[in-house]
Order: sequence, then structure tokens, then C-alpha cells
Amino acid sequence: MDLPGLFNYWVVIVLMMLGFYVVIARHNLIKKMVGLNIFQVSVFLFYISMSKVRGGTAPILDDGIQAYSNPLPHVLILTAIVVGVATTALGLALVVRIQEAYGTIEEEEIDSLERQA
Repeated sequence: MDLPGLFNYWVVIVLMMLGFYVVIARHNLIKKMVGLNIFQVSVFLFYISMSKVRGGTAPILDDGIQAYSNPLPHVLILTAIVVGVATTALGLALVVRIQEAYGTIEEEEIDSLERQA
């Protein structure tokens, strides 16, 4: 087994578990948003690393080229990055509204305020 050749997969696993841990363990809404972004980046890295073709070239037709690299995964990830930025902006806007309404961004405090009302 070629351990250096699997480095990108180890990075994906570590980032994915780190992001998942932050989402589950933290009660601050901003930290949860950061955890979701870390998880999202790990998915992007995984998808891009799976699309790599060793020895592949740009998809330009030529007689001497045997292996082509498909540009579709890279385009999809660019689209996913744009959607991720928009989702993060929406999430942060919701956190601002929650902070204005409850005076806090901690889940437990919001929950206790909801129970009192």
C-alpha cells in the first residue's frame, strides 16, 4: 500500500471528521457554521481527488494523446463552491437574526429562552 499516494484521502477523512465533530460538539451557532464549511471543503477535496487522471491532459482532440482529463468534476465543484458561499451567507444572516431576537447565539440559552416563553 502506497501511503504517500493516499495522503489526499487522509486529509479528506481528517477534515470531514473535524467538521462533523465541530457541528455535533459545539453549541455556538457560528462555530457550527464553521464546522459545516470544513465538512463541505472535505467533500470538495474528495470529489476533486477522485477525478484526477494520472497522465491525463486537457480534453483537446489530438492524435498523440491517449488519456483525457474530464473537466466536468472541476466545473461541478466550482458551482458547489458558489452554492456553499451563498448558503454560508444565508446561515450567517439567520444567526444575526437569531442573535437580535434572543440576544445570544448559544443553543442552550436559546432553548431555555424558548421554554420560558
